[in-house]
Amino acid sequence: MMAIHPTLEAVTERLRTRSRDTRLAYLAGIDLARRTQPGRAALGCANLAHAMAAAPADDRLKLRAEHNPNLAIVSAYNDMLSAHQPFAIFPDIIKAAARAHGASAQVAGGVPAMCDGITQGYAGMELSLFSRDIIALATLVALSHQVFDAGIFLGVCDKIVPGLVMGALGFGHMPAVFAPAGPMPSGLPNDEKSLIRQQYAAGEVSREQLLDAELSAYHGAGTCTFYGTANSNQMLMEFMGLHLPGASFVNPGTPLRHALTQAATARAVALAHNGATLAAMLDERAIINGVVGLLATGGSTNHTLHLVAMARAAGLLLTWQDIADLSEAVPLLSRIYPNGSADVNQFQAAGGLNFVIRELLAGGLLHAGVDTVMGAGLDAYTQEAGLQGDTLCWRPAPQASLDESIVRPLSNPFAPEGGLRVLRGNLGQAVVKSSALKPEQHRVRAPARVFASQEEAQAAFKAGELTRDVVVVVRFQGPRANGMPELHKLMPMLGLLQDRGHRVALVTDGRMSGASGKVPAAIHVSPEAIAGGPLSRVRDGDMVELDATTHRLNCEVSDEDMARREVAPPPERALDPWRNMLGLFRHHVGTAPLGASVLFGNADAS
Repeated sequence: MMAIHPTLEAVTERLRTRSRDTRLAYLAGIDLARRTQPGRAALGCANLAHAMAAAPADDRLKLRAEHNPNLAIVSAYNDMLSAHQPFAIFPDIIKAAARAHGASAQVAGGVPAMCDGITQGYAGMELSLFSRDIIALATLVALSHQVFDAGIFLGVCDKIVPGLVMGALGFGHMPAVFAPAGPMPSGLPNDEKSLIRQQYAAGEVSREQLLDAELSAYHGAGTCTFYGTANSNQMLMEFMGLHLPGASFVNPGTPLRHALTQAATARAVALAHNGATLAAMLDERAIINGVVGLLATGGSTNHTLHLVAMARAAGLLLTWQDIADLSEAVPLLSRIYPNGSADVNQFQAAGGLNFVIRELLAGGLLHAGVDTVMGAGLDAYTQEAGLQGDTLCWRPAPQASLDESIVRPLSNPFAPEGGLRVLRGNLGQAVVKSSALKPEQHRVRAPARVFASQEEAQAAFKAGELTRDVVVVVRFQGPRANGMPELHKLMPMLGLLQDRGHRVALVTDGRMSGASGKVPAAIHVSPEAIAGGPLSRVRDGDMVELDATTHRLNCEVSDEDMARREVAPPPERALDPWRNMLGLFRHHVGTAPLGASVLFGNADAS
C-alpha cells in the first residue's frame, strides 16, 4: 500500500483545521448526551413500561436486563417505491437475528421516502430537497426515546440516506449500521430508455410507447439500476464504512441479501457491546473517503449538497473547493450510466465497489485506518460478500476487472480526474459533472435564452425557438426560491438539440437528476437568483461561456453594465396550502455551497 496521496493528506488536514472548533463542539455535545442519556437504566419505571408494553415476552426479559442491547430500527419503508418496498420484511429479519444474538430490536420510527422519479417536473419536486432535513428530524424523533443502544437504518434513495445519516449523527454516541435493499434486476438498457425519451420529445413515438419503455426499465422491486443519487448513496455508505462490505448492489429477495441483513444486525449488536459510536466513525477521514468514492465512480452531483450537509451534522465544514481539489487527484475508475452504458448490476459483476476500494487503497487515495462497522481499517471493504452453502462469507475482490469498459484499475483509468468541477466567474459559483461529457463538450459559448421555469423552457423548445446554439438559463430554482427542484425534464430536449449538432448548455440555480450528465450543465449556481445573484441580471442574447476545463462560468457583460441592470423579479406562484407550509423552510435554508440545509442554515459561512 502506497503512502497517502499528498492531495488527500492536504485536503484532509485543511478540513480538520477549518473544522476544529465546530468538531470539538459536536463531540462535546455527543459526550454530554452519552453521560446524561445512559439509556433504559435511567428511565423511570412508568416510562420504561411504555416502551415494553407491546413487546413479546422474551423481548421484555431482554429489555429489563440492562446489559442486553436493544436496536432501533428506523425505516423508510413504503410499498409505492420499488427501492423501499423490500424493507417490508426487514424488521422481522432484524428482530429474529437480534434475538439469536441475545439482543432485542424495535421499530423506533419511520421516515418519509419520496421519489424524484415520480415528482420530476411537478410540484412535488419542491418538497424533495427539504425532505432530507425532514427525514433527519424524523430520525431524531425516532431515536429520542432513550431505550436504544444502537441503530439499524433502512433507506436507499436520494434524500433519504443523507437525512438518515444526519439524524443518526444527532445520537452519535450510539453505533449505527445501514442496511440497503439492493438494485432491481437489469431491464431495458439505459441508453435505449434515453433514446426513446428523446424520440418522444421530438414527437416521434407515442406516450404509450414511452410508457412501455419506462416500464421495461423500471420493472420490479429494488433501486433503479442507473448510477444516480440512490445508488451513489449506497456507494457512500460502503466507502464511509457504514454498510457491510459488498452490501450495496446485491439484488433484493435473494439469499445473499437476507444473509447480509442478518449479519448487519449481528454487527449492530457487537458494536453496542463494544461501545462503538457513530461520532467516532464519521470523522474527517471518513468524509474524505466518501468524496473520493464519489469522484472515482462518477457519482451524483446531488452529493455536492448532501456530503456537505452530512459533514456539517458531524461538525465538519466540507467545501466545494475540497471536492474540486480532490477531483484533480482522484482518477475516474468506472463508467456506469449516465457516465457509460452499463448499469449497477453489470458494474457489480465486473468487480464492483470492492475492486475500486482496493485499487484506491493501493494508490494511497483512501484513508485506510478509519473505524467502520466492521472494526478498525478499510481493508475489510476490499472483500466482496458471497455465500458458501448457507453461510455468509467474504472473499477478495477480483484481482483484475472482468470488463474494462465498466471498471478499470488505477493503472489504466478512464480519466485522470474525478470529473466533478467547481466553476467560478461573474455569474457566481456552480458545479459541473464533466465525467459524463465528451471532451468537445467541456466548453460551450453561446447566446443565452433565459427562463424562470422548466415549463417555460419546454414550451420554447416545442415552439422551435431553441433550434440553435444556446445556453439555456433557468433561474429562480434555488433553495430559497422553490426548494431547488431537479430539472431532469429538460434533459431529453437538450440532449436532442445536442445530438442535432448544436452547441448546448444549461445554467441554473436548480439541481439536476443524478442520472443526468450528457449535456454540459452548470448547476447549483450560487448566489441564487432570488437572493439577487448575478443570474437575476442575465438577459436573452447575452453571450455565456461554460468551460469545465478552465473552470469558468461567465456572462460576457461588463461589471458596470451588469451592475446597472435591474434584478429580474421572481415569477408569481400561486402556492397550494401544502406548498405554502414550506415557507418557513425557504426562509431559513442555507446556500447550496453550504449544503442547502434548513437545519444548519448559513452558519459558519466563513
